[in-house]
This record gives sequence, C-alpha cells and structure tokens, in this order.
Amino acid sequence: MKLEERGRPADDVLAELRRRHEGDLPTHGGRTWAYVYDAGWPGLDELLAEAHRTFSAVNGLDPTVFPSIVTMENDLVATALELLSGPPGAVGTFTSGGTESCMLSVKAARDAIPDVERPRMVVPTTVHPAFLKGGKYFGVEPVTVPVDAEICRADPAAMAAAIDQRTVLVVASAVSYAHGVCDPVPEIAAAAAARGVFCHVDGCIGAWLLGWWRKLGHGVPAFDFAVPGVTSMSVDLHKYAYAAKGASLLLLRDAALRRASYFASAAWPGYVMINSTMQSTKSAGPLAAAWAALRHLGAEGHRELARRTHEATQALCAGVDAIPGLHVVGRPDAALVAIAADDEAVDAFVVADELRERGWYVQPQLAFGDMPRNLHLTVTAASLPRVEPLLADLRASVAASRAAPSARPDPDLVAVARALDPDALTPEEFGRLLAFAGLDPAALASGTPARMAGINHILEAVSPALRERLLMEFLGLIYTPGP
Repeated sequence: MKLEERGRPADDVLAELRRRHEGDLPTHGGRTWAYVYDAGWPGLDELLAEAHRTFSAVNGLDPTVFPSIVTMENDLVATALELLSGPPGAVGTFTSGGTESCMLSVKAARDAIPDVERPRMVVPTTVHPAFLKGGKYFGVEPVTVPVDAEICRADPAAMAAAIDQRTVLVVASAVSYAHGVCDPVPEIAAAAAARGVFCHVDGCIGAWLLGWWRKLGHGVPAFDFAVPGVTSMSVDLHKYAYAAKGASLLLLRDAALRRASYFASAAWPGYVMINSTMQSTKSAGPLAAAWAALRHLGAEGHRELARRTHEATQALCAGVDAIPGLHVVGRPDAALVAIAADDEAVDAFVVADELRERGWYVQPQLAFGDMPRNLHLTVTAASLPRVEPLLADLRASVAASRAAPSARPDPDLVAVARALDPDALTPEEFGRLLAFAGLDPAALASGTPARMAGINHILEAVSPALRERLLMEFLGLIYTPGP
C-alpha cells in the first residue's frame, strides 16, 4: 500500500475497514465454533468497546502515573482468586492472553529455582504449545509425556516418573484445548510437591467455566488452588468471562513466585524498567474492558452464561453420539468438544469442508499418535440455539462425505512432501510442492482455499517438524507486502 499524500476522511477509512471485514468469518451468531467467544448478551459488545476506547491511550507500563490500572487489575485478580479457591497471600498478574500467562509461568519456575542448570519442565503431549514456546524463549527443556489415547488425559504415574533433578515445573491442563478434558491435577500436583517443584495448572480455556459450573452444582474435577501442590494457574478472561481480547490472568500461590515472573533492569541511563509481563508499553484498553465485563455481568450473569454453555455442550455431545459414524473423543469436562469418525467412509476433513459450505466453521485437528483426526468445536453461551441446526447440517455433511470422492492426495505427492528436509526447505521448493499439489500461490496468498481436506491430509502425512516448516513458509507467503 502506498500512503496517500493527503489523508482520507474518517468515514471513508471506516467504510473500507468494514469492506475488508466482510470476508472474515462471523464473530457473533453462533456459527463460528473456534477462535471467538460470543456471550450473546445484549449490550455487552458496546460496553466493552466504550471501556476499551476510554482507556486505549492509557499506558500500562507505569502504575505510578496511571493508578487506575492498579485498582482494576487488583479487582480482576481478587475475583478470579475467589472463584478458583485462592489461598491467603495469593496474587496475580493481568496479561495479554493465555500464551503470555503460560510463558510467564515457565519463567517464574525457572527463576524461582535458579541453581538448576539446564532446567526442564514435565508436560503431557496434550499441553498447549504456549509452554513449548515458553521453553524455547526461556531455555527450559520440555519433557513430553504421552497421554492415554482413549481418554486423552495425562498419565500421573508417567508424569511423576519423568520428574528428575533438573525439573523446575510440572504442567497439567484444566482443560486441554484439543479434547476439552481435565488432567488428574491432584495426583500430578502431589508428585510435583513431593519432589519440591512447581505445578502449574493451565486453566486458560477451562478454569473460569469450571469454577462457575461448580457453583451451579455440576460435578467438576478437582483442578484449582484447593488442590495441594498447585502453585500457579493461568485463566483467560477473553474466553468464558467474555472480555475483549486480549485479557488473561496468571495467578500464583504466593508473591515470591510472582516476583520471579517479573523483569527489572536499572543497567542503563534511562528510567528503571520494571515489567510484570513480557510487554512494556501496553494499552490499558483490554484491562478496562475486562473489568467492565465482570462488573456488568456480575455473578448472576456469569451463572446464566455458564448454564447456557453447559446445556449447549450436553446437547451437542448427545446429538453427536446419535449420528452413525461419529463419536466424541474422550468425554469433555468443559465446553470443548472433539468429534471423530469411527467409520472409514467418513472423512472428518471433508465433513469440515461440507460444514463450511453450509455456513459453519469448525476447526480440523490432525491425527496425533494414536489419537484420531477430529473436528474441534468451542461451545459458548451463544451456541445454545444453534446446536440443533448445526447437528442437522452435521448429519448432512457426514452423508456428503460418504458420497464424495476421496480427498486423500496422490501417494506420489505425499512421497515428495515426506522427502523434504524441514531444515533445508527453501521457498522455491515450497512453491514447487504447491504447484505439484495443484495449488496456486496467488490464491493461497489472497485467502484460505474453499476446501482444505486435501491440504490437511498432506499436513497429517508428514512429520511434525516438516509440518511446522511448511506452515512457516505459508505464513511467510501470505504476509508479503505489496507495492
């Protein structure tokens, strides 16, 4: 884009933004079952936008200049600690999202046990990649432990056996993103405590909802600070607290562990830098919007949203189980549902494409180890009236998959892809692979192809390392600025 000499009127700029937004998936209305969290609560969006606008220029870097950010953050942390059984002395930090909360938990554990050389963390294979990212950034080696492929939960005995003298952190999920199940937190936390290491519960996507389901009387697994040995938790507010993105909390059992997550530097001639998060300068807009959401909805509103979400999740699972050829992977403990085919004639990737053509978005997940490829659905409070229409189209999509030609790629193409060296892959080789697959790079760069089943099969057929590299090349391809 060439910048115009004279700026355009505000109305023109906003009109163009709206035109560009038209190609995006809808963020409201219950037809997008990933990435978005829609409360369906009248007036909430407008409140969040106004709260965000009011504080958008407030810099979260210095609380002595903008004391309002201190009061709002303390309010959010206190509310979350009450919901999640925080003990006396527990503290927290407001972050930009779940990934930042998880990464800071890795840094905190590393710096709180500074005498461990080449530190490690023990994680299940279902752990969110944010922890692997944190390990990469902060030099903490992940030791990944296989999970039970039937129930998709971490094996506490295997997790305990993986702890050694270099372990500084053990991680459990409540719940895991891929399948929505809660790891056995009491057993994992006890094993960590017995070895004197920290235990983090990744509750980014599940903890807030589980807390409210517990208040509604639904049976939920033990997962929070009420469990001895749990030393920190992450919980996102921009998910089931329905705040604006990005809003998350890192909660810690005591101030000493939180101090280890901080960064400070006085080794330069400027101001003394002290950061509670990975960011320095940051807008207080998301913080204010999260505070506004909690105050507006109140306990009554959160109970009602949690009730709707629970009802929608139960109805979805029951409906899927009634469709021949499909089953729910594991049994979800929260509002994430993974659907797999138990019939070779049903291709989950084709089902996803068929649903997309019928106006729904569900997230395809590739097979991993003994766990099958599946469709991931994020259920929200706005999903409740959409469950039955979705199930009707899901049945039709399964039937279409049975009748469709195979989406599996040519074996020669798979062989070519598998032969690529991820460490030596060049953009030119990537381009040749696209051409061999019949894919137009220009079309890819302009947006997601209409049908992704064939591409997903190729990605599933290659190694995770090559898969990562191919997607890096794809990302580099689409993020190429024009003249």
